Amino acid sequence: QILTLKPNKMLQVSFLREEKERVLEGLKKRNFKQLELVDEAIQLDDERKKTQQELDSQLAEINKISKEIGILMKEGKKEEAEAAKSKTAQYKESSKELTTKLSEIETSLLNILYQIPNIPYHLVKPGVSADDNEIVYQSHEVHGLGEGAIPHWELAKKYNLIDFELGVKIAGAGFPVYLGKGARLQRALVQYFLDKNTDAGYLEVNPPHVVNEASGYGTGQLPDKEGQMYHVGIDDLYLIPTAEVPVTNIYRDVILEEKDLPIKNTAFSQCYRREAGSYGAHVRGLNRLHQFEKVEIVRIEKPENSYAALEEMVAHVKSILEDLELPFRILRLCGGDQGFTSAMTYDFEVWSAAQEKWLEVSSVSNFETFQANRLKCRFKGDGKTQLAHTLNGSAMALPRIMAALLENNQVEGGIKLPKKVAEYARFEMID
Repeated sequence: QILTLKPNKMLQVSFLREEKERVLEGLKKRNFKQLELVDEAIQLDDERKKTQQELDSQLAEINKISKEIGILMKEGKKEEAEAAKSKTAQYKESSKELTTKLSEIETSLLNILYQIPNIPYHLVKPGVSADDNEIVYQSHEVHGLGEGAIPHWELAKKYNLIDFELGVKIAGAGFPVYLGKGARLQRALVQYFLDKNTDAGYLEVNPPHVVNEASGYGTGQLPDKEGQMYHVGIDDLYLIPTAEVPVTNIYRDVILEEKDLPIKNTAFSQCYRREAGSYGAHVRGLNRLHQFEKVEIVRIEKPENSYAALEEMVAHVKSILEDLELPFRILRLCGGDQGFTSAMTYDFEVWSAAQEKWLEVSSVSNFETFQANRLKCRFKGDGKTQLAHTLNGSAMALPRIMAALLENNQVEGGIKLPKKVAEYARFEMID
């Protein structure tokens, strides 16, 4: 299904002003409580414009008087020239105050805009939590493995694939050590995902695994309200939570040519997330980690093509899960469960037969111009320069894929890998 699009000038005050009703309705879909921020942003922008006009007027007056002073000096009218100089000094002092005021207003306005999330696409339904998400596809019926099924953390220990306790010793909880066939399986999956993506036309890039503050703000990870990013204080750098951040920032402050679009990149990286406040059974084993491996796909698109690109990315991730022979489903997230920067997101979940629950393994999102506006990622087309649309998706995240592969493929005597996985791993059985 290819969706129609009304361009979204998110985070531009002109959009908040001109589409205020749409903005407020969209924020309500998200269950966003600080609706007053929209009016505050518009009022601050009005004040900014007024202050800018005053400043421009005074600077023009200073320029005019400065020219007059030169003429008066040439004519020998020293007293009048001195009076004009005094007047100029007053204007300069006033303009200095206005410049400071303008800077303070612009900072306040930017801080408010950073707090307003993206406006959901019209197909996104209102909702508060994951319970309100729509299931748009499910591969087949799911069931448990019955008595004797072993969860992946026990399988990992039984077959010496992953040592969680050793990771605690070296770094702490959430930093597992992969061993033997466990390490080989990780490497095989990464290679398969990258090959699958490059075969689909994505250019592989190998980006830094740390980013500066500007990059974090560009893709919306900063301000970090939930404290999820690892910060290297002495260097003021951040460990990346996903390769989306460095890859998308390749196009920060860049004006692309229309003929260059679409841009399709894929990247493998380690990912680091503090997962502050995570605890309980749902975080056992590989279910939630502080360090994990992921292969990402990123696209830069013309606005009118971005939702067709989103559907193409969804179909691509779907084909990966079909190759892995895992039971999976696709959900379209409700407003309240979407990420801060997303206009529309599809989540992919695989069925954990031993844990008998769904595990999220991928999110595919269209951010429309939300990130591009922060990044100043633009393109030239039809005689004008305009913001591009950015999209990204996991293709795929490793930990829960690994968990599902281990749990769902238990057979007598070990774990039998699916054909495609065995082809890349170069072994069929874990025993």
